[in-house]
Amino acid sequence: MFAVIKTGGKQYRVSPGDKLRVEKLEAAAGAPVVFSEVLMIGDDAAVTVGAPLVENAQVKATVEAHGRGDKIVIRKYKKRKGYHRKLGHRQDFTLVKILEVVAG
Repeated sequence: MFAVIKTGGKQYRVSPGDKLRVEKLEAAAGAPVVFSEVLMIGDDAAVTVGAPLVENAQVKATVEAHGRGDKIVIRKYKKRKGYHRKLGHRQDFTLVKILEVVAG
C-alpha cells in the first residue's frame, strides 16, 4: 500500500518502512507524527484519489532525527563593476520513518 502526502509545501509518495527527509517539523526525535493531508491512497488492486484530500486517511510516522542539508553556495558577480557577493545556505530537515498508511 502507498500514499501521496503533502507536507512542507511538497508532495511525497510513501509506503510503510520508507525513510523520508521532509521540511523541518516541530517534534522531538522519537516522537510520533501523523500526516493527515493525504492526497491519494493506492495498492495493487485500486487507487483512491481525493478531491482534494482523501477523507479520514492518515499516514503515521516517527521522527528519527533532525539535521541540516549540504551547503549551497550562491555567488553574484557583475563584470567591470567590482561587485562580488558570496552567500551560503543550509536547509533544515527532519528524517521520518513511515510506519503505517491508514485508509479512511
